[in-house]
Amino acid sequence: MLYYSTNKKAPLATLEKAVVKGLAEDRGLYMPERIKPLSKDFFDNIEKMSFQEIAYTVADAFFGEDVEADALKKIVYDTLAFDCPVVPVTDNIYSLELFHGPTLAFKDVGARFMARLLQYFLKKEGYGSQVNVLVATSGDTGSAVANGFLGVDGIHVYVLYPKGKVSPIQECQFTTLGKNITAIEVDGVFDDCQALVKSAFMDAELNAHMKLTSANSINVARFLPQAFYYFNAYARMKEKGLASNLVMCVPSGNFGNICSALFGHQMGLPIKRFIAANNANDIFYNYLKTGEYNPQPSVATLANAMDVGDPSNFARVYDLYKGDHKTITALIGGATYKDDAIRQTMRECYAETGYVLDPHGACGYQALKDLLEPGEVGVFCETAHPAKFKEKVDDILSIDINIPQRLQEFMKGTKQSIDMSKDFEDFKAYLMGQ
Repeated sequence: MLYYSTNKKAPLATLEKAVVKGLAEDRGLYMPERIKPLSKDFFDNIEKMSFQEIAYTVADAFFGEDVEADALKKIVYDTLAFDCPVVPVTDNIYSLELFHGPTLAFKDVGARFMARLLQYFLKKEGYGSQVNVLVATSGDTGSAVANGFLGVDGIHVYVLYPKGKVSPIQECQFTTLGKNITAIEVDGVFDDCQALVKSAFMDAELNAHMKLTSANSINVARFLPQAFYYFNAYARMKEKGLASNLVMCVPSGNFGNICSALFGHQMGLPIKRFIAANNANDIFYNYLKTGEYNPQPSVATLANAMDVGDPSNFARVYDLYKGDHKTITALIGGATYKDDAIRQTMRECYAETGYVLDPHGACGYQALKDLLEPGEVGVFCETAHPAKFKEKVDDILSIDINIPQRLQEFMKGTKQSIDMSKDFEDFKAYLMGQ
């Protein structure tokens, strides 16, 4: 399978190049030349399959031409050593709990898969030099990538995060690891971190000095495996007899997660429609309403992992549907919620159902309450364990949420981070010294 750039000005790339490079030479995002539809038999029998069996079938359609079958199966099964259950919240709204991985966030699957796939290519091709992974995070990406790559030979990870704008537990998950993980605390917002990463890829001198790739959802090996979630959610809802009129709602920041769901839909996944739930960073919501995409500086909110003012994967969504606004709006709806509305949703959901939402899941839950039509059943992604936002959740709900043991272990470590301005020349100088 070959991959082209969304900017259409870079040469076609193999999967290996797309994974190792991360970003195309023209600053575009890599897209597969074709998307393989899955068989009718697969969908007819999907409810009888395990999460791992489903994921391997999907992974084979994406990557089977470029990765040996045994190796790909091992990568998938090692990645999915946990489940992601679908839990009822109300009669017609279900939570897809994506927080049962090592860092209790949905990005664990993409990060673990990419780490293993990148290691596969490094071993296969015998790369002589270290590969350096640059990742910008607004919260959960950094912890998932850092833990997914921790201790992997031949790879060093640099996590760039906005100072004071991630939760204390999120920060602990990538600043206390050491070894091959370096945390860089940027005096700015997430968009500044993302701009530093993209600028680094385009700097010839820096790339001559060190081999760089990205583990953000701009990398095809990070975002595509997240499609596994949606096939599994469909299977579990089909088991319940509730899959015939199914709506999926995805809390959305950089749009990698919902983009993977849309790729699944292109492969034949019979989801009726999708909803992208935003916080106050409503750039995509406004695009749906107006047909104009106008990036804005990101706004800090309760749902900090979604604080993105220029979502990278919008380029993939736009490309997937050839820029046809009518087609996009027919399949994808939008909703946007400010902090007061998020707080209210968390309180109401807890009082009415006993279910504890984190601020991101609250956006998804409320969007379904607002936008589901008669006869539809909705599933929203609960993207991170509420304990990752303990201070916020405890304050809003007046509870003392229990911190899972694996999160407690992170909190015992000592913070190790590098202070950095948002000026690219400062960041470049630091990397040139490594």
